Amino acid sequence: MSRTNFKELLDAGVHFGHLKRKWNPAMAPYIFMERNGIHIIDLEKTSLKIDEAASAMKQIAKSGRKVLFVATKKQAKDIVAEKVGAVNMPYVTERWPGGMLTNFPTIRKAVKKMGSIDKMATDGTFDNLSKREKLQITRQRAKLEKNLGSIADMTRQPSALFVIDVCKEHIAVHEAKRLGIPVFAMVDTNSDPSDIDFVIPANDDAAKSISLVVDIMCQAIAEGLNERKAEKDKDSAQADRDEMPEGSRKSKFRAADYEEEKPVMKGDDSVEAEAEKAAEEVEEPTEEEE
Repeated sequence: MSRTNFKELLDAGVHFGHLKRKWNPAMAPYIFMERNGIHIIDLEKTSLKIDEAASAMKQIAKSGRKVLFVATKKQAKDIVAEKVGAVNMPYVTERWPGGMLTNFPTIRKAVKKMGSIDKMATDGTFDNLSKREKLQITRQRAKLEKNLGSIADMTRQPSALFVIDVCKEHIAVHEAKRLGIPVFAMVDTNSDPSDIDFVIPANDDAAKSISLVVDIMCQAIAEGLNERKAEKDKDSAQADRDEMPEGSRKSKFRAADYEEEKPVMKGDDSVEAEAEKAAEEVEEPTEEEE
């Protein structure tokens, strides 16, 4: 079942590419036609690629791994922060810090620095600092929060990258390819799709287009997380049953056995009553027989 339809894609302006003179020939397979000097993206292929990417995203989320969203474009920042934040995935909407992936330990140190500053504020260390020192540390904390706050929970490298505008985020794409991290991306007609593992040919400039595609990806992630939770709950319930005390299980079996061994009733008399009656009817031996 398709996750979107032509009308939604058309209404969001996903089919609008760049001017013909700005195109990248590598995008030729995804271009439907040219109109008024502008390339039109083939929405049939876009729909198929969205479904492929969403299925892969769902599996990544279901396995408990993280997808890092990268969108530093002005029109994409708020959209990504809102929708991706809702599914608890990391994202970068400010400047991409060079080496975020290839020099990840250093980035983690910067994130931990935020934690140490927060600890200073709670344990009273702040009270022993001068006004100037407090101001410097506060500014440092605000800068770290702005650039790295959205990846504070990312304790290891992400399993995939989702990029909006591969031309603008070429450093992030290069780092991911160097480390073998798969890249999902919205790719416009002016971009090179050769380094992208999951190409979504789409307008990466219009806010509506970005919102539609990101929303579909986040829905797929939410589905994967829900399935993961359901499986965990099922496994937990099974484990509880397996840990049931042996005595309680045996007692149930004994009760069942007892039910089966009950005498079968025939009218008002039981089988035992019939046996006793039959015994009384047997003639006692005479003296001669003795």
